[in-house]
Amino acid sequence: MSEETLITQKLVQQMAPERDQTAHKNDFGHVLICAGSEYMTGALVLSCSSALRSGVGLVTAFATDEALLPVKINCPCALTSAWEKDVTATLRKADSLTKRATCVAVGPGLDESDPRARALVEEFLLEAKALVIDAGALNIISRYKEELLPLLASRKARGLLPAVITPHVGEMGRLLNGEVTHEACVQFARENTCLLILKNHKTTIYTPHDTWYSICVDNSGMAKGGSGDVLTGLVAGFLAQGIKPCNAGVSAVYLHGKAGSLAATYTGERAMLPMDLIDMLPEAFSDTGW
Repeated sequence: MSEETLITQKLVQQMAPERDQTAHKNDFGHVLICAGSEYMTGALVLSCSSALRSGVGLVTAFATDEALLPVKINCPCALTSAWEKDVTATLRKADSLTKRATCVAVGPGLDESDPRARALVEEFLLEAKALVIDAGALNIISRYKEELLPLLASRKARGLLPAVITPHVGEMGRLLNGEVTHEACVQFARENTCLLILKNHKTTIYTPHDTWYSICVDNSGMAKGGSGDVLTGLVAGFLAQGIKPCNAGVSAVYLHGKAGSLAATYTGERAMLPMDLIDMLPEAFSDTGW
């Protein structure tokens, strides 16, 4: 089995994409973010905000009307599109949006009990060119393993990029239906042909090829609900710009942690909020040579 690679600034500097000064917005990709619900509207705002900061050209929020209102207020640079009332019409709209997007992110704050959410997760597994799966969408996959895990595993064979999944330890335990061990995570990434970003004090990234990367960020201020939503948007933004899944995951994890460290110097760890990470992303990019 391959050795662990530590995620360092030098490594991430080499992954920085060039910015064409003659480009227009469509050259920098389009992220579709399907997230949020009536009582978890902040997840969509945080994911959209970090995606917008990633350098992507366009971001569209796709959610229920209740979840979209805060996006319209807090993310004026994002486009919005509302779910329809029934599953069939919602999937029809999703199909059109997915065809235009260069990456889809699904899951933060999603209402797992909504039948539209389950149908959308399957739609994106089948159709999204690049895909980030987090939170509620991971729990839906855990609940319907027999139907959905084969779709996750077959993406590359169907000409799509391997999906990036971003579980914390609890969500990973549900996916594994058991204890979260290093060996189990290596096997899961290999068997399901995905990039697995296991979020913890020590974040580890498992590739489908039995290689893995890790980074430790000593910052208790990042242990707050919403920090993972920021990471989801950042990974999606990088994928949408054409960065390969492994590089997108490694870079996003490093820059997310760097933004957290910078935020802590201004607010202190105790008072830090996930939105502070987004405010610090420009400085994190600059310090890292991005």
